Amino acid sequence: MNQPHSLSQLQGNILTPQGWIHGDIEFGERIVAIHGQSADPQQNAQHYILPGFIDLHVHGAGGKDTMEAGDAAQVIARMHAQHGTTCMLATTMTAPMVDLVAALQGIRQAVEQRHPGMARVLGVHLEGPYINPGKLGAQPDYAQKASLADVQQLHAIAPIKLITVAPEIEGHLELVRELTQQGMKVQLGHTLGTYEDGVAALNNGAAGFTHLFNAMTRLDHRAPGMVGAALAHANYSEIIPDLLHVHPGAIKAAMRAIPHLYCVTDSTAASGMPEGEYMLGRQQVYKCQGGVRLADGTLAGSTLTMDQALRNLVSIGLDLADASKRVSTFAADYLGITERGRLQAQAYADLVVLDRELNLIAVYVEGEKIDLINA
Repeated sequence: MNQPHSLSQLQGNILTPQGWIHGDIEFGERIVAIHGQSADPQQNAQHYILPGFIDLHVHGAGGKDTMEAGDAAQVIARMHAQHGTTCMLATTMTAPMVDLVAALQGIRQAVEQRHPGMARVLGVHLEGPYINPGKLGAQPDYAQKASLADVQQLHAIAPIKLITVAPEIEGHLELVRELTQQGMKVQLGHTLGTYEDGVAALNNGAAGFTHLFNAMTRLDHRAPGMVGAALAHANYSEIIPDLLHVHPGAIKAAMRAIPHLYCVTDSTAASGMPEGEYMLGRQQVYKCQGGVRLADGTLAGSTLTMDQALRNLVSIGLDLADASKRVSTFAADYLGITERGRLQAQAYADLVVLDRELNLIAVYVEGEKIDLINA
């Protein structure tokens, strides 16, 4: 969008890379300056001003799924912006190539132009089809062996920033190495791989893990599995903190082991919608019992939003500054983005304003104030 005609200014407790500042922040499309003094936010009653949330795993929202193509990604980006997400990756499902091509054509439109009211769509998280057919989770049964040519074809349609693969499949270790060399972040997920498979993939350039603990081999003291590889060696990994996919104790254990554990929603079309039936790729899912499930009860993504993710982290004992990094800064760092995920001069003015109960008061995407009426 165009540079706002005039500068905006907000006052409160501002979380900067150097710590909390009690003062004001001045911004247009980018942050111009932050004025104030270091202060403990518990010593006053003013609002919190944090970096906007960054979600690297988003399937849907507002009744729309990325695999629907068309304007689905734009609808999804608008709904998540109303919950504080200022940047996101539109995430695909395991599907036939024709469906993936159509989905990425729709995502490309959202990447090329951010319409008013939308979160910035940075690109694609390709979650499948290069996964293990024995660990589909809620993915449709279209898993296949990876083809570098196919990935390059999709990447030419819309920029693939992350790609999830099962490293134990024949030929996938070589793919991990090739995609890493081309600048994509490769994550390990939907896998029956062993601990050794995970370590080998990391040694070949894999950078993270997809929804840690879910859809991967578990930790056992004699067979550490993919979870063990993550806990022992990972610097980054995503996790779903809806307190349904992963127990709070497991989240805390992962935080102690993985320095830059960051949060994603894995949200579906059911996010922001009433209970009922929705689509997840080619599969029908049901919003019920506080989550989203297949007909057999298998968890199928979530209805989580990033503002609730932040509140959940604080509810299990994290301080607000640490929680903020895990819903914003670490994801930006993972993608190598230095102009988002932090409040400092010259960074994009992606920010959220929260009251003392951590409810959203305002959201700004690149300086544009987002309408929260329908949030």
